[in-house]
Order: sequence, then structure tokens, then C-alpha cells
Amino acid sequence: MNRNNNLSLGDLVNFKRGYDLPHRDRENGGIPIMSSSGLTGWHKYAMAKAPGVITGRYGTLGEVFYINKDYWPLNTSLYVQDFKGNNPKFIYYYLKTILSENFNSAGAVPGVNRNYLHKIKVPHIPEDQEKIAAILSAYDDLIENNQRRIALLEKMAEEIYHEWFVRLRFPGYQTAEFEKGIPKGWKEKPIREIFDYLEGPGIRNWQYTDSGFPFINIRLIQNGDIHVKNASFISENEATGKYSHFQLKEGDYVVSTSGTLGRGAIVQSYHLPLLLNTSVIRFRTKDCMSQSFMYEYLKSDLFVRQIETFATGAAQQNFGPMHLKLMKMIVPTQEILKKFEKISGSIFQQIRVFRESNQNLVKTKEMLLPRLISGKLSVADLNIQFPPSMLEDEAA
Repeated sequence: MNRNNNLSLGDLVNFKRGYDLPHRDRENGGIPIMSSSGLTGWHKYAMAKAPGVITGRYGTLGEVFYINKDYWPLNTSLYVQDFKGNNPKFIYYYLKTILSENFNSAGAVPGVNRNYLHKIKVPHIPEDQEKIAAILSAYDDLIENNQRRIALLEKMAEEIYHEWFVRLRFPGYQTAEFEKGIPKGWKEKPIREIFDYLEGPGIRNWQYTDSGFPFINIRLIQNGDIHVKNASFISENEATGKYSHFQLKEGDYVVSTSGTLGRGAIVQSYHLPLLLNTSVIRFRTKDCMSQSFMYEYLKSDLFVRQIETFATGAAQQNFGPMHLKLMKMIVPTQEILKKFEKISGSIFQQIRVFRESNQNLVKTKEMLLPRLISGKLSVADLNIQFPPSMLEDEAA
């Protein structure tokens, strides 16, 4: 491989356009279907061999995906047909850097073809491809392992909530008395008496700034977390002035009120500072309400069904504070809430630890990635040792 500074991306890999596969022609199977946005379905047959590196022709330009099994690349994507002797996993990380830089700087691009990508000039190609790929993969493996732990813990908290407050098999249920279908001492109350909630102010495009105070919107709420690195900004003066009461706090729960209703996340310390915005409602507990109970209730099918019932809008469903004023919920006794908080509060604390760990891992990987790819940092300069506790699979 010629590793001078006059290389184009086409010298490194060969891209090929994906293949049409209408929904009517898809057959159930274990073959991943990869599009410009990643895994989008399954099929019975593969059109490309593993390992695979895929990027988009439309939509999410600059996004790159890696897959370690045979797959079907859709026609909205371009996939690496020939790695030309390069390490596939290294190429995945290399393309993430190169394509992100090109598309971020080029502005809006309606679509690209393989010829466009092949002509992109690329910088220095490091010699230690396998070692670089191994280091970056180690970070990804740790992040994925933590994600599995988080999923298990979230499932545990959900099951306890369902057992106690849906099936009503709470501590002492065997001897509990019931009145009008609910345990004696439990009350049906308006949601407005239980939670403090607030919708964002509706920040307009002309208020956006290149830096300053980040604010939330629906697209940032993904998989139970808030992707603050993709946030837009308004000025510090506005955020700390007329919008100061819209600033979020650690422990708040935010819920989407438009599009995909009920998508939520807990605000963590590493998300802050962050400002509330329209189409998102912030919830806080009142009085002696269990915070863990609030989280699980707002994540529950019961709450989502209620907001879907109250939601309005023909083209896109919406709900807001006016609908929450009409909603009620069953509130357990303080004794039961304290017992639930003692158990679930510990679970949510473990989740916070793993999420913070992942934030640090992501930051470190994102710092290393461009420096390793560009050659500014060599593998020999690194002395990375991952703690054994982070490599243990707690799920086992």
C-alpha cells in the first residue's frame, strides 16, 4: 500500500451501491438488512460477506456502521466491496473520522455516490491498523458491556414496578384489604398533585447560536438517554435570564410530547447544563413521592396509553400540560413507596454509575480516534490498561 499524502479514499477501499429489497420481497430470516441508518430489518438471504462496513448515500451522510456477519446492504447505502488489504475494523473507524469531517464541513449534501467518495483526499494512513482497531474496539466492547448491564438493571426495576403496582403483589398483599378495586389506603389523585411538570418555552431558529447554553429537543432523547453532544445552543444571557426557570436539574425526567409520544430519559449530572424546550415536558416529584416510582410510572405502558388517549393532532399526535391536568393515577401508601424506593433507588444508582462510565469511555475514545487515525498519536505512545472489573460480564 502506498502510504503517502496524495491518496484518495478510492485507493484505500472500493465502495459499491447496495441492492433494492422492497418490504413485499423480504422473507423472515437471520440476515441483517443494513440501510443508511444502520440495521433496519431481517431477511433470509445475504448479498455481502462479513465483515461489513456500510455508509449512507442519503439521509445520515457521514454515518458509518460495522457488522460482523453476512448481510444485505440496501440501495440507500454504500458498502465496502473491497478493503484492498486493509483491516476492516480499522477502515470502519477511519471512515467514521474521514466522512464525518467531510460532510460536516461540506454542509447539506442531498446525496452521494461511490465516485464522490472515491475522490475524497485522505491524510496519513497509519501502519499499525490492527493495533489501532484493537484499542478502539476495546472501548466499544466496554461500552456495549455496560449497555447490557444497564438494560438488565432497567428490566429489573420495571419488573418490580409491574409486580407491585400492576399485578398488585406488593409486600403484604396477601392480607391487604381492597376498596373499589385498589388496596385500602391507596388513593386516586390527579397527576398535577403528584408531580411538578413544565413544558419548554419554544425556542426559535433565529435564537440559535454557535455556542453557549445547550437546550434539549426530541431528537436528543434516545434509548433512555440524552445525547447532549448533538444539542443546539442559545446565548448564555437568554438561558440564565428570561429562560432561567427552564433549566433542567439532575434527577428530572423528560418526556417527548410530539411524534413518538412518551419517549423519556432521566437527566444526569453529565447532561448539565441543559435547557428545556418545546415538545418536551419536564417532571419532578412533589412532597414525599418516590423518585424511582415517578420514573417507572412515566415509563410504563399505563402512562403511555393515557397520553395516547388524550393526544390530539391529525398529522402528528401531541399532548401537553392541558392534557396532564385531566389525568389521574393511583398512589400507594407512603410505607409501600418507601420500600419501593429503597430497592429501586439502589438499582437506579447502579444505572447512573454505568451511564457515567460510558460517558467517560465515549469521551476518551472520541479523543483518541482522530489522533490515532491521523498519526498524531502512535500506538507506542499509549499505555492503556482497562480495569479487570470493567471487563467482567456482570450479566453472566
